[in-house]
Amino acid sequence: MRRPITARPAGFSLRRRLVWQFATLSVLLVVVLFFAVRLAAERASRASQDAVLGAAVIAIGDGIRPVEEGLSVDLPYAAFSMLGAMGSERIFYSLAIGPRLVSGYENLPQPPVAPGDLSPVFYDAPYHDSQLRLAAVTRRVLLDDSLQEVTVVLGQTRNGQAAIARETARSAAWVGIGFLLLAVPMALWAARAVIGPVDLLAGAVTRRGPRDLRPVRHPAPRELVPLVAALNGFISRLHSTLQLTETFIFEAAHRIRTPLSLVRVEAEIALSETDEEETRARLRRMLRAINESSRSASQILDHATVLYRSEQFEPASLDLGQLTACVLRAVDPIAEMREIEIVSSGLDLPCPIQGDERMLEVAIRNILDNALKYSHDEGRITVTLRQSDGRAALLVEDEGRGLAPGDDRLSGRFRRGSNVGDVVGSGLGLTIVEEAATAHGGSFILQSRAEKGACAIFYLPLA
Repeated sequence: MRRPITARPAGFSLRRRLVWQFATLSVLLVVVLFFAVRLAAERASRASQDAVLGAAVIAIGDGIRPVEEGLSVDLPYAAFSMLGAMGSERIFYSLAIGPRLVSGYENLPQPPVAPGDLSPVFYDAPYHDSQLRLAAVTRRVLLDDSLQEVTVVLGQTRNGQAAIARETARSAAWVGIGFLLLAVPMALWAARAVIGPVDLLAGAVTRRGPRDLRPVRHPAPRELVPLVAALNGFISRLHSTLQLTETFIFEAAHRIRTPLSLVRVEAEIALSETDEEETRARLRRMLRAINESSRSASQILDHATVLYRSEQFEPASLDLGQLTACVLRAVDPIAEMREIEIVSSGLDLPCPIQGDERMLEVAIRNILDNALKYSHDEGRITVTLRQSDGRAALLVEDEGRGLAPGDDRLSGRFRRGSNVGDVVGSGLGLTIVEEAATAHGGSFILQSRAEKGACAIFYLPLA
């Protein structure tokens, strides 16, 4: 069974980054909203206070009249009532003719510039540990046979203004907190909406079969078009490379096996025609080297075939009994040459599986070849196919030399038993069998028999 290849995890999550950016932007907007509302509230309350304060100081200025005894000042109740409507404020006033105070509070801060005719001048100044908002107007009156300027200054604390600004800012803060509480789910929703097309594209590619190398035609946003184009380019190059690899494997198998077979035939003919013992010994060594090279080349190519087809695994419906019977017919001539009897059972019963016929054929042939190679002449090999617990078990038992102590794991690449040094082999046969079993979701076990020889068990899941 092929193991899924996962991408190396990046150092950040795009979804988490979008959520944090959205949340950070929301916090900044709330902070800006809070200060903007507070500033607007302060300006609005100040404008309202200035309007009332200006109207009150003008009303006081209009109430100044010259009389025989001097000046008459009428402090209108309505003016002070308007000022009291702003809240619990303290009110201060002064009337002065030039530098001389006529009425009101002493040392009340005077305007920085001289007021015009009934046009109030507004300014801020501290007075008696309070910060006042003041307005001043000037009124010309006839006094002592001359026109003199009377300056009226009216001041008010700003507690009401500050309270209004605080209340407005507090309301804005509650609105901002409510917005922040909604910002997290909104950020998650927005991130999901942005990442959604990427997930859909990944799902469409993941659902493809191992041999489906068509270009990706899944709808994608404009921002993902370059990614889809790059993916399609990679798929096209991969398809071409796999085709070249498959062609190379089969071409190499043909190019290598055919010349080696011809050389082996010529060497065998030369061995049968010569009587010189030295020449015959050389030809025997040559035949042994040719057989070893041919076997190694054949198994290396078989191994490459199994690896390639494992990556391109596409199972089909097969009958394991029929496939095993076909492989047995192919190896029968080799067994007859050495007078080895092959006895089979259970192959005539239906044994449906899902698998790759070429891979399973290579695996079964290697199991039987291994049994034939290590069996004694005139020996016996038993092939049994069993079905139980949703699995098919193909048992191949021989009467050869078996496994030496410590030779428990012989399925590694180029690993051979410690007691088979005199037999030609490459150490890839059992590797091929185990990889084929793994690709089909099965397993392979090689163990010694109680009497003599070895037992190979090839497990596959039933369809």
